[in-house]
Amino acid sequence: MFASFFYAVATFAQSSTANSDKDNYTQMITQRSNKIVAVLNLTDSVKVKKVRDIVAMQYISLNDIYDARNASRKQIKEQTGDDKTAAAAKVADVDSNVNKQLRTQHTIYLSKLSKELNAEQVDQIKDGMTYRVYPITYAAYQDELPNLTEPQKAKIKAWLIEARENAIDAESSEKKHAWFGKFKGRINNYLSAQGYDMKKEGEEWQKRIKERNMKN
Repeated sequence: MFASFFYAVATFAQSSTANSDKDNYTQMITQRSNKIVAVLNLTDSVKVKKVRDIVAMQYISLNDIYDARNASRKQIKEQTGDDKTAAAAKVADVDSNVNKQLRTQHTIYLSKLSKELNAEQVDQIKDGMTYRVYPITYAAYQDELPNLTEPQKAKIKAWLIEARENAIDAESSEKKHAWFGKFKGRINNYLSAQGYDMKKEGEEWQKRIKERNMKN
């Protein structure tokens, strides 16, 4: 009887903690979504809340996908033990399924946003979800390399936008920045092939920045 009682108490405590964690996460995500949507300067309070809820729900949906993936990975590890080959194969299947879920959720999310916002506003939401790395990095490349041709600018822009599309679905700040890091590496390789000495260009750029700061 006592064992049953303590089991019930423990189960209740775990459930209460889980609910509390979920409530705290929802509150945190709602606040973050409010800040992202505020940049749009929407005047319709009903639309503000609707867009805010769409953004918040996307974060929650992504979190659910990644939580389920982590649980599956943990279960696989427990089931396969020291059999790393079997574990790797099963994890690969899980990750493949997760990627499919992310692509589907990505499409659903952007469809919902597009019903409420124009293309420029949707881009602002994307930038808000990815710490504005795209516009900041694109501007930095143009400042570092003022003689970029229009085709080169278009190439850089396209890759950074592709990075952003992946980054908005990433599970953490670190993973979001990693996507941009991956594409910045691709951009730098491209520019090197185009004849730019990126090390030299970077050093000259830092000198120009210092000179500007001294004048200001």
